[in-house]
Amino acid sequence: MSAVEGNDRILVVEDDEETRTLLRDYLERNGFRCTTARDGPAMRAELVRGAPDLVVLDLMLPGEDGLTLCRTLRADPVTANLPVIMLTARAEETDRIVGLEMGADDYLPKPFNPRELLARVKSVLRRARATPLSRAPQEPKGFRFGGWTLDLAARRLNTPDGVLVPLSRSEFLLLRIFIAHPRQVLDRDKIMTLYKGREADPDDRGIDVQVGRLRKRLADGLSEEVIRTVWGQGYMMDVDVDPWF
Repeated sequence: MSAVEGNDRILVVEDDEETRTLLRDYLERNGFRCTTARDGPAMRAELVRGAPDLVVLDLMLPGEDGLTLCRTLRADPVTANLPVIMLTARAEETDRIVGLEMGADDYLPKPFNPRELLARVKSVLRRARATPLSRAPQEPKGFRFGGWTLDLAARRLNTPDGVLVPLSRSEFLLLRIFIAHPRQVLDRDKIMTLYKGREADPDDRGIDVQVGRLRKRLADGLSEEVIRTVWGQGYMMDVDVDPWF
């Protein structure tokens, strides 16, 4: 079955309204269903409504850039295998390499002919269907954030000075949730939903207690606050997160 015959849905994440509309209209004329988003929050809202078959993701976005969003998609089990084509006005080789390392399936520098994007969309969809098992991204061995390191296999958390900080199972799982959503405000309901997916059942007050304990663990060895309270909204990991392999 071809991409057009399958009537696949494409999500275009692009902050420029003219480009966003142009790509949506062109893809729809060529048989795809297409939805659009201008930034990260709008992209997440579209994903909640239903996973698309492929994401066309602009690198230079307001707020979270395309690399951050791509990394977020790959860190979430629901979207880990979602095909991604990255667009950028910057054509440097290092940008392309970093984009592919973050999990993008293809990379198209601007300006480009919409026909070329269409060809790449069809090609990426064919590859995704032909080799579904091989699309699983390489699992990182751990993460670095604000000087801290977390070894996933050993469940070892080290301060920027190399001091080992013990973590309980619940603290480890909660830290994984924040690491998967860097620079994003997570309210209690969102944290509980993610936590329950890891076979836990905390109540509202329990989440605050757990976050408080984790913040105390992260209080040593770093002058800036790793997880901060966003009053009236929830909590946010306020440092960048980078996987290591």
